[in-house]
Amino acid sequence: MDPQLLHSVTDGVATVVIHHPARRNAMTAGMWRALPPLLADLAAEPAVRALVLTGEGGTFCAGADISTLRKSPDTAQALAVEAEEALAAFPKPTLAAIRGHCVGGGSQLAAACDLRFAEEGALFGVTPAKLGIVYPASATRRLVALAGPGTTKYLLFSGELIDAERALRTGLVDEVLPEGELGKRVADFTRVLVARSQLTQAAAKEFTNGRTDRDAYWAEQARGSGDTAEGVAAFLERRTPRFTWSAPG
Repeated sequence: MDPQLLHSVTDGVATVVIHHPARRNAMTAGMWRALPPLLADLAAEPAVRALVLTGEGGTFCAGADISTLRKSPDTAQALAVEAEEALAAFPKPTLAAIRGHCVGGGSQLAAACDLRFAEEGALFGVTPAKLGIVYPASATRRLVALAGPGTTKYLLFSGELIDAERALRTGLVDEVLPEGELGKRVADFTRVLVARSQLTQAAAKEFTNGRTDRDAYWAEQARGSGDTAEGVAAFLERRTPRFTWSAPG
């Protein structure tokens, strides 16, 4: 099978799989180009309430395909940034499910997700210093926001890999699961996400990503949605709420 992005939707959760096992799921130019329109299509699908990004087999993503970088490094970096920004802008909760290597462009994609769950044994690295590449400002800012300036400088200055436990300790990942338990944990947690209010999630995502000038907009959305009344009624009646507000694509 050619390098590609596979996707499926089950019970409100879209799963996007980076599929290039011959190169440890390295991203080709075609894969970088394919990600933004795929995300746009999934965002516009009312049935999709959360998204999981993962890699085929035992590796998340080993970065950009080096042959792509050799042909046109500037174009390859521009495509990676466009894909990263599209993932960060996805209007519903996103979660990176990480096994094995999450390196270079893989770390760039993982950092653009809202949450990152990793399996024990996963390795993380940001390796442009090994290739003489200037890491994009957008990706650098996301690393700083997640792991702080010290860890960001360690990763970018050295290009060395860190293990999942250190990634957890520094904030680069949110949970580390024993081998064999990542899939179940991701499935269980995304069921929680799907059951919660998309209104709350969308507003929280915007605010935590730095846009804090739309309180009036979100107050209006809350008043018109009926989600608050439904949530309170469900709590008092001890039943599962049926939220109806849907994030725009």
